[in-house]
Amino acid sequence: MASHTLSALPISPSTSQSQSSHRLTSHSSSSSSLTLPIRLNPHENLTSSLIGTKLSIRPSTSKSFVSKHRPAIATVLFSLPTRKPERASSEKTPKWSARAIKSFAMGELEARKLKYPNTGTEALLMGILVEGTSLAAKFLRANGITLFKVRDETVELLGKSDMYYFSPEHPPLTEPAQRALDWAIDEKLKSGEDGEITTTHLLLGIWSEKDSAGHMIMASLGFDDEKAKEIAKSMNEDVVLSHK
Repeated sequence: MASHTLSALPISPSTSQSQSSHRLTSHSSSSSSLTLPIRLNPHENLTSSLIGTKLSIRPSTSKSFVSKHRPAIATVLFSLPTRKPERASSEKTPKWSARAIKSFAMGELEARKLKYPNTGTEALLMGILVEGTSLAAKFLRANGITLFKVRDETVELLGKSDMYYFSPEHPPLTEPAQRALDWAIDEKLKSGEDGEITTTHLLLGIWSEKDSAGHMIMASLGFDDEKAKEIAKSMNEDVVLSHK
């Protein structure tokens, strides 16, 4: 439906008065008649006898009322951060499995829940347990290492953050956490085997950082080198749900 815009143009008082008196006379002579709505021509001018202005009606486009909202765009990670930029663009660099990427994303979320400014090895460990379907997560739970225990150990070790602090959307990695990711890539490359970097690679990368919070928490909950060797046997098996 076309819309119209009203604009007021000044006219001379004489014209207004003459037209006003004419209308009053017409109204008195036909007071018993019914007033019917008048269809207006968009290009005709109307004169108001009350305010002495000429009303001009002209068509206006409705395009100016159209909302220009941008569609929401969802981004999905297909790789994880690395300190070696050449790896990001190299086709020879193995890809991370879908479960490993989801575990990383869940680790970032856990860091935000605890209001920590960074994503550390302890957050990556919690991310593995939150994702929950990988062989690494199942192995941890089978050995009594659960999300709630890791979270409690994390708070006890690192403390609570300021309740008024808000973590960034993607808390940057700590140095030990970044080294854990790079260790996982290096181990995959050393193996010379095809396939993806799995959540087990990520878990063992956390364990390789001896001075990190993640390693300390795992050790306090009973994880040791023997268990690391046991889980390492299945490093290349967790490749389901991968991104192509």
